[in-house]
Amino acid sequence: MKKKVITLGEVMMRLSTVVHERFLQADQFNIVYGGAEANVAVSLAQWGLETYHVTAFPDHDLSRAAIQYLRQVGIKTDYVYQSEGRLGLYFLENGAMQRASKIIYDRFDSAFAKFDASQVNWDSVFDGADWFHWTGITPALSQSAADMTLAALKVASSKGLMISGDVNYRRNLWQYGKGPLEVMPELIRYTSIIVAGLADFENCMDIQADDYEQACIQAKKDFPQIKYITTTERDSISASENGLSGLLWNGQVLLSSKKYQMTHIVDRVGGGDAYMAGLIYGLLHLSDQDALEFGVAASVLKHSILGDANLVSLEEVKSLVRGEHVGKLLR
Repeated sequence: MKKKVITLGEVMMRLSTVVHERFLQADQFNIVYGGAEANVAVSLAQWGLETYHVTAFPDHDLSRAAIQYLRQVGIKTDYVYQSEGRLGLYFLENGAMQRASKIIYDRFDSAFAKFDASQVNWDSVFDGADWFHWTGITPALSQSAADMTLAALKVASSKGLMISGDVNYRRNLWQYGKGPLEVMPELIRYTSIIVAGLADFENCMDIQADDYEQACIQAKKDFPQIKYITTTERDSISASENGLSGLLWNGQVLLSSKKYQMTHIVDRVGGGDAYMAGLIYGLLHLSDQDALEFGVAASVLKHSILGDANLVSLEEVKSLVRGEHVGKLLR
């Protein structure tokens, strides 16, 4: 039977400058839709999993365009709701060579941030599900979004789902009177797999360490239900060339992946979401080491694709893991 995955989070309209234009040069923008959690769902839908995304939109045509996009990429929209507020936006200036990329967010007071989730029947949402994925972006948006995340986590945990959380500390998002250390630890206590770098450990879990494995060991002591902790390591040579590898701590050993050198990057936004999706798929179907390699390979391929989402097939990821057909013309 197909594995069923639930994701929760805001979907925004992304407006990107054409090619590598600067904001100051732009007189038009390319539009796509995306959000960290929805990006994960897109990948998993491409790989044959049954994915549902829980979110809320205002009632207008741009929202309907976003919903149509979710359906086109295979995500089920049974749990998409209407709410008062606006559609969140973000603007992207794609860097090149030594010039960094830039993002400007315009998402405050969005329909999702204001959404009253009391109308969501979480028992129904998680019925028959295998996995729930959330990120630290959602509870950073508003008190209602934090409450919604906690309510979802309690039900998902009670039903025995595997739960993954990308801690994803974003300092500029926490603007409603609560800090991450007041909110995130309670959410993490329900989470089986966390994505966290050293800064995330400090800012969201109050764990200070210079060594990643030691930080993982301390996190396990503080949050005993954690089964895996993971992160990616990125060497930013320029906006166009990065090195990428991954780490996965499974409670016993710290596993390392192959390192990829990515030149001529097309779009790095969503690379972390592609990694998370790959890891979820891998942990559902593969060994720990193979899951890690699958996740990193999926992220590498995302860097070749415009937009937020990783529109690659299962076989394309597997081929990269095996080192086959790399950069070839396939006829």
